[in-house]
Amino acid sequence: MPLEFRKEYFADERDDDLNEIGKPTQRQDMVGHVTGRSPFYDDHLFDGLCHIRCTRSPHHHAKIRRIDTSAAERMPGVRRIITGKDVPNNLNTLLSLLDFGLDDEPLLATEKVCYKGDPVAAVVADTERQAREAAAAVRVDYEVLPHVLDVEEAIKPGAPSISKPYPGNLFVYHGKYDHQKLRFGDVEAGFREADHVIEGRYQMSPIEQAPIETCGAIAAPETNDRFVCYTSTQALFFSLGTAAKLLDISSARLHFIGGTVGGGFGGKVDSLHEPMAILGTILTGRPCKYMFDRAEEMQVGAPRGAERWYITDGVMNDGRLVARKLVGYFDAGAYTRLSSYAIIKGVGHLPGPYTIPNVYSDVYCVFTNRTPATAMRGFGVTGVDFAIESHMDVCAREIGLDPVAYRIINSYRDGDMKAHRRVAKNTALIECCQVAAEKAGVKLSPSLLAASSLKDGGGVRGEIPNYTATDQHGRVEGYSSGSYAQGGQSREPVETGRAAPPRPGHETPRAPAPAARTEPASQTPAAARRDPPPPPATPRPPEPAPAPERAAPRRGPRFSSISGLRRR
Repeated sequence: MPLEFRKEYFADERDDDLNEIGKPTQRQDMVGHVTGRSPFYDDHLFDGLCHIRCTRSPHHHAKIRRIDTSAAERMPGVRRIITGKDVPNNLNTLLSLLDFGLDDEPLLATEKVCYKGDPVAAVVADTERQAREAAAAVRVDYEVLPHVLDVEEAIKPGAPSISKPYPGNLFVYHGKYDHQKLRFGDVEAGFREADHVIEGRYQMSPIEQAPIETCGAIAAPETNDRFVCYTSTQALFFSLGTAAKLLDISSARLHFIGGTVGGGFGGKVDSLHEPMAILGTILTGRPCKYMFDRAEEMQVGAPRGAERWYITDGVMNDGRLVARKLVGYFDAGAYTRLSSYAIIKGVGHLPGPYTIPNVYSDVYCVFTNRTPATAMRGFGVTGVDFAIESHMDVCAREIGLDPVAYRIINSYRDGDMKAHRRVAKNTALIECCQVAAEKAGVKLSPSLLAASSLKDGGGVRGEIPNYTATDQHGRVEGYSSGSYAQGGQSREPVETGRAAPPRPGHETPRAPAPAARTEPASQTPAAARRDPPPPPATPRPPEPAPAPERAAPRRGPRFSSISGLRRR
């Protein structure tokens, strides 16, 4: 929705006069939080509540030969051992409800495990301790496979193939390309014109969100053949749709209750706990809680994915950026989840808040044998900004300019054309830089102090280049994304006529050399010409739920009823 339309649509609900700044405004949920009265999902206790713990892979990558649950089934308090064959539709991708990507992640692994901590079986038991001990008693016979943990190693020819739908270890966008791309002008011509061509390599590590309230959900039978689910999810309707899909059940039979989240930061959108808790309830007839403990939250809770960026800038002696080339690799871990979407956001943010007449970017979503990645604050943009702004500092130093001055020279002005072919409006980076320089004691020239986001934009700067160099790098043939949302069509990649998934014709990864390098304009730009090319089930419904057992004695005034209708 365009910004202007949003403002008009919500005109009677908000104002933009910033009159709240400097005033003590009380958050609407603050009283409940500070008095301990805010209800979180774990506060909703049920008579006869069962607990779910998972048996997890000790290997990064291994084939599952056999799962032996016989010893665990005989242990005290165990109500049910759940394996992949008990999950009605045991394959999903988080954004399938939007027709974005192929199903690639089982709720419980059946054929192989793809990261250390991948769940293989789940135990439903009367107490958490009994469930934990039984989960440890499940015996799994593995055949260990080679694994890969580095994004550029994962797309080299001969690397272990992690994902069946994406055998080249690269996500396929829109069934056409093994990466997300942006082309604007002719970046090679820009490098030939530049006085300096400066390269940089930037690496971000995975980051765990570490919420105080660990991820989890509690499900219970309701009356009229429905199930209630109290959850910590940050995406209630995604979780509802995902649970309905995995369990092959009408969403009309699912009653989801969320709202209060004890810290999330993006890490509570993966919808893994809700379907497992509901499945435990369906199979046992008992209320079930599936909750990460702290060790699981840190080890298998999805982090912000790692990113690696290569940036090459063409810069004139007066500080003008005339060309920027970006090649990025997002580490999705073993399964897609939200990484492919994060890249679309990241590419939408390129080339940063700067007017550059020639831009080229290729950004890859790469599968490795790491914990699957997911959202975190500034999802898809934070790592890009880290790389771009670090490189701006490097370039400024190389050409002898103050970094603040360098940013003012290249900032968007109102009326400038972005690389995405939209006109920049309401820009303010120049004014922000001027204030920051004043606060930091950085002296700017009179011309930079007189610069404004409201003038000197548009004109030639607001035009789309007469010529844009396009290409078919990374073109993939024979893929179909299917259509879960449109109903009933295959989510498998089409087999007929699919060429063997091409491996990225990658050059050897660039040596880690964060330091910038300057070259004369007459030389061929050292920009790494990366021409990667790569690339490239569902069980039946569970047994009917046994009748609920007699409820256990109530343990205190906070208990909800067995039907789940009465909240704390």
